[in-house]
Amino acid sequence: MKLFYGEVIPEVKINEEEQTHIVKVLRMRSGEEIFVTDGKGNLAKGNLHFEGKKVSLDISEIKENLPNFSNQLHIAIAPTKNIDRIEFFVEKATEMGIAEITLLQTEKTERKNLNIDKLRKQSIAASKQSLRFHFPIINDLTKFSDFIKEVDSRNTFVAHCNENLERIDIKMLRQAQHDSVKNLTFLIGPEGDFSDKEIALLAENGVKGVSLGSQRLRTETAGVFVAAWNYEMMM
Repeated sequence: MKLFYGEVIPEVKINEEEQTHIVKVLRMRSGEEIFVTDGKGNLAKGNLHFEGKKVSLDISEIKENLPNFSNQLHIAIAPTKNIDRIEFFVEKATEMGIAEITLLQTEKTERKNLNIDKLRKQSIAASKQSLRFHFPIINDLTKFSDFIKEVDSRNTFVAHCNENLERIDIKMLRQAQHDSVKNLTFLIGPEGDFSDKEIALLAENGVKGVSLGSQRLRTETAGVFVAAWNYEMMM
């Protein structure tokens, strides 16, 4: 399947950057079959049609509201000082079906500025590569204090190394959850972990701690670990 990004509803339009890629990089020919998704669960199938530099689709089939993953995972993660590492996390978490990512500004977050548009484009590219028809939401950098106000403590967990908040093994987590709970949120802190004040605030809001094992994991590694754990739950 040759999958590209664009609009499907109300009409099929291939994204302009994708059109350029089709013409100048892939050098595809008129009549070749491709698929176009809007990242919202809609998919169009058809054959390429070229008119000058414009690329359109002779539609043969449209599918709407394709099923999404049953377990919706939201990871709120502090961006690393080295942006390559958080880009790696976004790519791999997307491939493993994550539903939403929030970049979290904590007391110890070293990187204060992010190119969110670039991260979103990387997520779209990873979605196409892994044949996802529902693209994850990539939220702007959000203050920890603002994020914590919106959490549902029943399905929100924090991976941390602070001794002031008890942790349960992540392997026991799914067993402890009610079968109807399919949407989980995980918070993952920066290099240096969450501050004592932030851990206390999490505890006050009923957020439970989890352990990802005996090894101390880097921020982006912890994020990939949780995404992989959730992906395995969906298998």
